[in-house]
Amino acid sequence: MTYPETLEYLYIQMPEYQRVGHLAYKPGLGNSLRLDAVFNHPHQHYKTIHIGGTNGKGSTSHLLAAILQQSGYKVGLYTSPHLVDFRERIRVNGEMVPKKYVVDFVKKYRERFEPVMPSFFELTMEMAFLYFEEQEVDVAVVEVGLGGRLDSTNIISPDLCVITNIGFDHMQYLGNTLPEIAAEKAGIIKPHTPVVIGESDDEEVKKVFTVKAESENAPIIFAEAVLNDFSAHRADDEWII
Repeated sequence: MTYPETLEYLYIQMPEYQRVGHLAYKPGLGNSLRLDAVFNHPHQHYKTIHIGGTNGKGSTSHLLAAILQQSGYKVGLYTSPHLVDFRERIRVNGEMVPKKYVVDFVKKYRERFEPVMPSFFELTMEMAFLYFEEQEVDVAVVEVGLGGRLDSTNIISPDLCVITNIGFDHMQYLGNTLPEIAAEKAGIIKPHTPVVIGESDDEEVKKVFTVKAESENAPIIFAEAVLNDFSAHRADDEWII
C-alpha cells in the first residue's frame, strides 16, 4: 500500500467516516476507549496537555509545544484539521510524522482495529498516541477536535487542561448559548487537574467553568487574573516583561 493509497483508505474506506455532514461527528467515547484498549493505552506512557475552546486552541497548542521544545523537552503535538498535508496533524518536535509510519501503521494494525470500526478522527488520534509512545516523547500537547465532553481526545488523563476563549461554533452539536457551549468545553476538566481558562467577559461562562472545576476539585486559573499583572514593552530592540 502506497502513501496515497493509505490516505485514500483513511479518508474513504473507514466505515464510519464522512468528510462533511452529520456522520463526520461521531459523539461518545465508547468507540475511542475500545480502540485505545486495542493499542494498550499508549498515551499513559507520557504526560499530556489537553487544549480545548473555540478560538485559538490550535495556535495555543502550537505555541505551547514550541515553548516546551525550547525548554528541552521532546514534545508530541496532535492537532486537527490539517491544511495541506495529513501529516500536519501529528508532529514530534515540530517534525511531521513520516509517510512511511502512516503506511506501516495501517498495514500492520488494520486487522486489529477494523473490528472496532473507528472513525477517521479516532484512528488518526490513536495513530498519534502510538507514534508519540514509540518516539518516547516527554509530553504531548493534544488539541480537542470538536466540543470537549464527548470528543475522542477526552479519553486521556492530562496533567494540565487549557480552555481558550468560548464562542458560537458547531451549535447543532454543542448548544445554542455560550453557557451551553462552555459546558461541553468544560467536559475536558479532570479531577485534581489544573485548568487554565481563556479571557471571557461573560460571567455565566465563568460560572460554568468554576462550578465544573469545583466539582472535580481541579485548581482553576482565569487568564485575565494573570494578565492583569503582566505587561510587556519594547526597549532598545528587546522585549521587557
